[in-house]
Order: sequence, then C-alpha cells, then structure tokens
Amino acid sequence: MEKEAVGSRRLPPPPPIIPPTVKPEKLVTPERSIISRRGFGSAGRRISLLTNHFKVSVKSPNEIFYQYSVSISSEDKRVVENKGIGRKIIDKLYQTYSSELAGKKFAYDGEKTLYTVGPLPQNISEFTVVLEESFAKRGSPPHNGSPSESSKRSKRSFQSKSFNVEINYAAKIPLKSISLALQGSEVENIQDALRVLDIILRQQAANRGCLLVRQSFFHDDSRNFTNVGGGVTGCRGFHSSFRPTHGGLSLNMDVSTTMILTPGPVIDFLLANQNAREPRNIDWAKAKKMLKNMRVKTRHSNMEFKIIGLSEKPCNQQFFSLKVRNADGGYGGEALEITVYDYFTKHRNIELTYSAFMPCLDVGKPKRPNYLPLELCTLVSLQRYTKALSSMQRASLVEKSRQKPQERIRVALKTYRYDDDPLFVACGISIEKQLTQVDGRVLEAPKLKVGNGEDCIPRNGRWNFNNKQLFTPIRIERWAVVNFSARCDTSHLSRELINCGRNKGINIERPHTLVEEDPQYRRSSPIVRVEKMFELITGKLPGPPQFLLCVLPEKKNSDIYGPWKKKSLSDFGIATQCISPTKINDQYLTNVLLKINSKLGGTNSLLAIEHASRVPLIKDTPTMILGMDVSHGSPGRSDIPSIAAVVGSRSWPLISRYRAAVRTQSSKVEMVESLFKPLANGKDDGIMRELLVDFYQTSNGRKPAQIILFRDGVSESQFNQVLNTELDQMIKAYQHLGEATIPKFTVIVAQKNHHTKLFQSGAPENVPPGLFLCSIGTVVDTKVVHPRNYDFYMCAQAGMIGTSRPAHYHVLLDEIGFSPDDLQNLILSLSYVYQRSTTAISIVAPVCYAHLAAQQMGQFIKFEEFSETSSGQKSLTSVGSPAVPELPRLHDNVAGSMFFC
Repeated sequence: MEKEAVGSRRLPPPPPIIPPTVKPEKLVTPERSIISRRGFGSAGRRISLLTNHFKVSVKSPNEIFYQYSVSISSEDKRVVENKGIGRKIIDKLYQTYSSELAGKKFAYDGEKTLYTVGPLPQNISEFTVVLEESFAKRGSPPHNGSPSESSKRSKRSFQSKSFNVEINYAAKIPLKSISLALQGSEVENIQDALRVLDIILRQQAANRGCLLVRQSFFHDDSRNFTNVGGGVTGCRGFHSSFRPTHGGLSLNMDVSTTMILTPGPVIDFLLANQNAREPRNIDWAKAKKMLKNMRVKTRHSNMEFKIIGLSEKPCNQQFFSLKVRNADGGYGGEALEITVYDYFTKHRNIELTYSAFMPCLDVGKPKRPNYLPLELCTLVSLQRYTKALSSMQRASLVEKSRQKPQERIRVALKTYRYDDDPLFVACGISIEKQLTQVDGRVLEAPKLKVGNGEDCIPRNGRWNFNNKQLFTPIRIERWAVVNFSARCDTSHLSRELINCGRNKGINIERPHTLVEEDPQYRRSSPIVRVEKMFELITGKLPGPPQFLLCVLPEKKNSDIYGPWKKKSLSDFGIATQCISPTKINDQYLTNVLLKINSKLGGTNSLLAIEHASRVPLIKDTPTMILGMDVSHGSPGRSDIPSIAAVVGSRSWPLISRYRAAVRTQSSKVEMVESLFKPLANGKDDGIMRELLVDFYQTSNGRKPAQIILFRDGVSESQFNQVLNTELDQMIKAYQHLGEATIPKFTVIVAQKNHHTKLFQSGAPENVPPGLFLCSIGTVVDTKVVHPRNYDFYMCAQAGMIGTSRPAHYHVLLDEIGFSPDDLQNLILSLSYVYQRSTTAISIVAPVCYAHLAAQQMGQFIKFEEFSETSSGQKSLTSVGSPAVPELPRLHDNVAGSMFFC
C-alpha cells in the first residue's frame, strides 16, 4: 500500500503493462445474457420482516389485452397532444359510442395508446367526438383590441369543439405472459403486460384529478403539503406499480414526494422565490423567466390561464385598445385607449391595492397579448417544480418529511380500492390488503482494524475513534489556512485541529501562514476571488504546500467551491479540505481529519479480513473492484455535459483504497462513453487504461485477473447495455494494452432508487440496526426478489429516521463464481470501508466514491466558458466522438489520491 503523503513531486509516465502481443480486433466476445439465480444465501440469523408489497391474484390468466394506437386531431387537422384534453376526449368517446365499442372499457395512457380486455368490434375505427367546454361569455380579461364593458359577475356559456379520433389495432398482449415469467420462463412481452396493469393504475389516479409523475400520483390536499421555502412545496403522494416476484405477482406501494410550486397568490410566490421583503425588491427579469408557462386562476372570473410573459410597462401605464358597445349592443366608433389598471378599476369595478406599479401577467398569445393584474391571479395547485433544490430546501424537506409510511400505505390501498376497476375485474385480478411477510437474514458486521493494531467492533452500524488512532496516519508538515472572508477564529481552529490530529495519530505541524482574502475582492466573481487568493498564497509560501485548509463563508453550495477545487487540484496539484464550521468540537474535527488523512494517502481503518489478506476469492487472485456512476446536469439543462466517473481499487490485496478517473460525455447519456477512447494517434485515453495502469503500479506489478464492477444509476431496461456495451469497452481497453487473457468479470448493478421498503414484523420501525452489541446487515433474497434473475436486497446501514430503504443489488454476470453468502458478505464489508465516516453506508463504498468524484469534478465545468477558445484547447479528439467540452485533467500530484473524500 502507498503510505507516502501526496507531495509536490511528479510521477514518471506509466509504463505499459506488457508489450503488445495480440491485436484487439482478433478477440470477439459473444452477446452476454443476464444470469439466472444460482441459489439463496443461508448465513446469518433469520428474522421475520414485512415489506410494502401486496400479493396479487389473477383468476383469469388466459385473458388477452388488445393494444390500439390512437390518433386525435381537431377540426383544423391539428394533432392533439395535451394529455388532459386527450383523456377528456377518450372519456367522451366511450360515453358516446359505448354500444359501437361493445361496451369495452379502455386503459388509456393519455397519449397514443389504449388497451382493452378482448378485441374491439373493428380493427380500424374512426369517430367524431364533440367536447363542450365552459368559458366566460362576458367579463373575460381584456385582449388587445377585445371588447368588454360588463361590470357584472362573469356568466358561463358553452363552446362545442369537434375532434376526430382514429383507433387502429396494433398488437395482442397475453396476460398469461406474467404467469409464465413468474414460473421462471424468459418471456418477451412480460414488460408489456405489466405496463398495461400500471397504465390502469395511472388512469384511476388521473380520473381522481391527481398529478401524475411516472408511476407516482399526488392529490391536491393541503394535508400532504410541506413548505420548504423559496415558493416551493413538497407534496406527499404514493407510488404504485406491479412487479413479478419470486413469491408471485405483487403490487408495490410506497409513499412518494414530488416538488410543486406553492399554490396561492402570485405575488406571495415571487416574494418567497426571490427571498424579497417587499414587492419593490423583486427582480422582474428573473420573475419573467420563472413565471413562464405557469398556470394561474383569476380571482374575478375563476378562469385558468397559462402565463407567456410579463407586460413591458406597469399595470397603470400599459395601454390596450378597448372596443365599446353601443346602446344596441353593437360596436361602433373608435376604440378607447385605456390602461389595464383603469379598465379593471373603472370598467370592472374591481379594487386593485398594490399591483398598479407592477408589470401585468401576459396570458394571451405571442401576437395577441392578454393582460391580467398580478393581484388578481393565484398559482394553480399541483404544478411541478423541476429545478434543483438549494441546500436549505433539501434540509427542510428531509426534516419535515420524516414519516412512518406503513399505515399510510395500508389506508391508501383500502381507500383507492384498486381491484374494483372494471378492467381488473374483467381479468379476475384481486389485491390483498396486508403487507407481505418475508424472511430476512441478519449478517454479522465485519470487524475493523485501527491504529496500533487495535480491533474495532462496530455497534449498530457505527464506531468511533475515541481513544483510538487512525490505521495509517499521515504527517502534515507544509500547510496553510486560507480564509475566504468567513467569520471564523482561524487561529483557534488550527490549534484545535492540531490537537485533535495528534490524538488520532496525525502529526500536524503549525500552519506556515494564514492567508486572509483581500477585502477589495469580496464582491468579485468567484473565479477572480480564487485567482487573487492563489496570488496571495504563492507570495506568502516559499514552495508548494502539502495541504491547504480552506474556510468558506457559506456552509453549502458556495460558489467559490468549484473554481477553488479546479485551481488547486488541476493547476497546482495541492490537496485541499473546504470547511465552514458552525461549531468546532472533537466530533467535527475528527470528521474533517478523516477526509484529510484519506486525501493525503493515509488510511483511517481497514477490514480485519482485509488486513489479514483473508477476503474470500480475492486474497489469492489479483482483483480490482470498480465503482461506476454518471452524473447529469439539472433537468432541462441539455447544454451541460454529463460526468462519468469510475473508481478502481489499488494496492491489492487491499479493497479500501481507490483512484478515480473522470470524463465528460454527451448530455443525459447514461452509458459511460470513455471506458475505451482510441485517439487519432493510436493511443487510448480512456478511463480503464488509467485505472488498469494504476492498479499495476500499486500492486507490485500484478495485473488484475478478476474485476468486480459495481454499476450505479441504471434501470432494468439498461442492464443489457451495461453487460454488453460497457463491458465490451472495458475488454477492448484491456486488449489495447496487449493482454491476450481477459480477466474474469462479476458485474453487479446497485440501485437505491426503488420503492421496496422493509419493516420489522410487529413494529413499524426500521429493519433492526443491531444484534446484541454487533452491527448487522439485513438481507432479503426470497419472495419479493425477481422470479428468475439473481438479485437481493441488503440494508447495511442503521436507519435512524423514517424507514430503511435497502439497496437493491442485481448480479448480471458472475464469472468469478461467488457463492451467495460470499458475495453478500463482500458487499456488506464494502459498506464498511467508506473512509469519510465512521458509519456503515447504505450502498457499497466504490459506488459512493464514484458519485463523489463525478459531483466534485462536475463543479469544474460550471465555470468553464464553452466557447471555441476553451474547446479548442483539446489537442487530440477521440475517433468518432461528438465535440463535448473536456474536463481539466487532475495534476499528477493528486491524480492518484482520494481527492473526492
């Protein structure tokens, strides 16, 4: 293991693993298939658990769903794409033509597909559907040039619109495919059949007026709302989906939360969103961007509109042409030029108290504006908010969303009476109302080794370094404290850090200097502030420091963080730790030191079996462990590249030390594109080469004969791509290095984004976090797992709040040949090697490290100018790859470090 701290030296260029002996193109791998389950684990103490799956019975499995494509167009031949209108039209179609459709009930997805149980009388049908929609006949808000002078209460009238609906037969989907899949058969259209059942659930929710978000639905009920600030509200609802399991078909129900705009007056939303004290402080340019496409309801007419923008002038200066009626009811003479304010106050007798000097909302069309005073409008409820939450909003959501969902789920299932749906009745589908009972197994937590050869036994998933030293503490000789205008006693901070470090075995000298930010640059851009700070640092220090402690003024999401990390890690090759302390105590300083020690090459703790080189199937064969993740930009930001990060273990036979390789790739692409990246000059600049060479250099010249890959962030529909596309790229990278013998691979997908929860039987609390005095991991690999594929659930962490969501592991390939018990124990052990904390984590450490590496280096490109100048800095272009802005490469001094800790 490398024990030398990261310093200022540059490493020599890496040698090839072996001279090339075989051309890559001569080795061709066949298409791989996902492996079947090889058995069940038996280790551990058995425990009875409940899970949020409800058993589903199908009494008529031979029924067949008929799929039809739907095309809806208006009288002027325009295609109708609005889901809400589409559902209304299909409902009206059924009411009008029920007899022509043989009384068949529809399952309609709101777009272009509907399903029936059994066939419709005709394969091709065409219908005319007339919708009557209410609208305000008089007293509607003024259009530019539209007449209105009534001061009476708005009256309702009805307007008929005709639509043409074409229904064409598309396919048959046998319900029997589900029962065949449950028996372990490979069935092609199992997902189609399950999709039909899920669409029936969505249709029920849509008919109840819910907001639909994939398979989750949310009611307009203030009891489900949680205000998180900034004009944003968390809305609690439910997820429901059908899943084939080892125990049969089940309905998986879970509590769910989505973010919506806080309903209410528009002015209240703007004040909260911009954190403004008074309306005069509102930034209207920012407000215009935020309000676009929001839906509002008017106080005076109770009508709903979509905002397209704001008026250019305030309400009391924005004129429009008003046509005035004659005594006989007609229009004559010249139109009256009038302000929006005067129209509503004088012609409509509506009192306006504060919006005279504010812009109006424009709810018309681009060339035909329709202005409404701000105070007459309220935001319609259940409008999704899809932007990223601030750190304060996230913290508020976590704090206010603590709940015990077990009883809520039971009540929801009884209330919604899913199996009363006519389509379910036609299939003989019934759903039990009780949570499914499953058998779990409690595995014993691994023992750890800390400093001075001491053993450390985790309790309840936790341990500490009270009166203990780190396993391999580093020595810090050359370092400095950097303060970006934070209100912090840095002298006290450095003294306490030195004392705490010495207690943990880290010998920390006094900092060489304290560098305070020049006050004249505090209001400059983040990049300028960082540049000026490094000018001060280089001027005050005699040479490159070993380490910089950076004190930031904001606790989370400081805009200085990205430029600071880019400058220190890429340009100077200096390890840094950013902090923003509110309370300096031993626990806080210990956590900071854990990160510092890991970044500088030390090791905080090791698994006892790792220390003794007794990890099964790894101890005797050089094995590299990979964690892989892809981080995407915020929703709607298609201009931001995605960040692919892969971490690889080093210093075999250890499994606690990792190196990261990070690359940009095409926006929103989930498959990693740069595992193998041949350049125009014949070299490989891919991720795998970087990690393979590092493994060779740090493992005494041994090449990995086995590779265990943990892949995060992919859905079941992408498993085959991981198994073939990504794995093929890894093999090509290995071949490019001249290797004729390909390593054995074990490929495991780790999922946290699923809806299976575990409850302790007899109590609505978490899965047990402890057995006597030993921490445990709870494993479930029967009943609610896949009927054929090799998957299992593991709850490695101690869930302290709410209900524990286990990690869901899918084994796609296992050429190494782990037994179920060995693999589950390895995964539990990898939840205890996370060097940043003294707790077991919910998913294996390599996956967490990959996520951290992608997240941290993703901060780099937030401040890059994606111009021809910056993109032109690339000297070599990958063959056939699109032009994506590249990340700055890490300096050699820190490239091999755990900089992401």
